[in-house]
Amino acid sequence: MPQIVEFPERPYIGIRKTITMTSFGLVGDRIAGMIGWLAERGVAPAGAPFFRYDAINMPEDRLVVQAGVPVATPLEGEGEIFADVLPAGRYVTTSHHGHPDQLMGVTASLLKWTEEQGLTWDMTEKDGTEHWGCRLEFYKTDPRVEPDLNNWDTDLQFRLA
Repeated sequence: MPQIVEFPERPYIGIRKTITMTSFGLVGDRIAGMIGWLAERGVAPAGAPFFRYDAINMPEDRLVVQAGVPVATPLEGEGEIFADVLPAGRYVTTSHHGHPDQLMGVTASLLKWTEEQGLTWDMTEKDGTEHWGCRLEFYKTDPRVEPDLNNWDTDLQFRLA
């Protein structure tokens, strides 16, 4: 059952790519490198890595997505890695246990629930593209510990207007 949770600003490092639904690896495969980049600087992640969806245009199969790693205190980016903060605010959250391929259905249910509650997303639509203020998928399972995708835990957090 979705919940509404208030979050403060949360610093992170990330990379951003324009991808398609079949090229998520261009973003997701960069997470290990960012964690290594942090380790080289003596910084531990402050939470689970995530995808942040900036723009979604499903009819044209075009997404602007960030891969991010939370950090305890703000850092300076370098090269393709940038530093930013997830904005404070109220987020609709839900958790999923199972294969990431099932997240489209989980997301659809979350969107429907929010509409039924009369809530409004931090999102604008222009020319068929949804521009999200902050739409997140946190991947809480370490694939080195649990390689079976069917046993992964994912938290969704979508910011409300």
